[in-house]
Amino acid sequence: MATTLKLEKKVFFQGVLQLRTGMHIGGSSLGLAIGGADKVVVRNPVTKRPYTPGSSLKGKLRSLLEKSHDLVVIETKEKNGKTEWHGPLCTNPAQPLVQLFGFPAEETTNPNVKLLAPTRLTVRDGDLLNIEEIERAGETDMYGTEIKTEVNIDRLTSAANPRNFERVPAGAKFAFQMVVDIYNVDTASDANGSNYAKQYMMMLREGLRLMENDYIGGQGSRGYGQVEVKLGSVIERTAEDYRADTLEDRPSEYAEMFNEFMQAQEVSA
Repeated sequence: MATTLKLEKKVFFQGVLQLRTGMHIGGSSLGLAIGGADKVVVRNPVTKRPYTPGSSLKGKLRSLLEKSHDLVVIETKEKNGKTEWHGPLCTNPAQPLVQLFGFPAEETTNPNVKLLAPTRLTVRDGDLLNIEEIERAGETDMYGTEIKTEVNIDRLTSAANPRNFERVPAGAKFAFQMVVDIYNVDTASDANGSNYAKQYMMMLREGLRLMENDYIGGQGSRGYGQVEVKLGSVIERTAEDYRADTLEDRPSEYAEMFNEFMQAQEVSA
């Protein structure tokens, strides 16, 4: 007997991602004037403001969780006469983490609908919220950013090779939003009272804490990209809300799981 796949609800996480140290998520260097940075940050092409790409945040969360849950298989490959380490993306659809973050359709022939369900997690791009505050500080080198000069010293000749990195400065605040789709196949409880939906939320909570103790963007091992997550709300809307066009926001049943990240705040563009 075939199993139907039905969307039950959407859970919305909204808040602020605040930088504790300067962050560099790379963008295109095309069109830079002489004297600018060697490595620039990604910017909104319309507003010219730096932003946090949802792909970068989602990829970071997935990478950290795969390592934490022992899902990274290290392989060695020969390339140009050299041995390289390679860690392929976990695509086993039986893993709740893969169900949450998604996997390529061609990776499985499992006929179980639950395992073939679409990606649950969406992570939005985050607008820079306090650009005026940053500009008023008067210490920016480019619009909303600073230039950090680093010098690579040759250990044998002591020759200096300076490089300029554009960074969004510490104190910058970005809008933060994630959406998790919950399906009927996710809410059936097992003998221990657990289900996939709860596992997804537990992994997200773990991932956010790992990200706060790691970094986002590049050059993190040299101090870049330390962040703090401050959630303003965890709400949900049911499929019935969309059918009835009521779109009533109600506190999510999973909100208490994220109390450690909650902080009263206004999130505006």
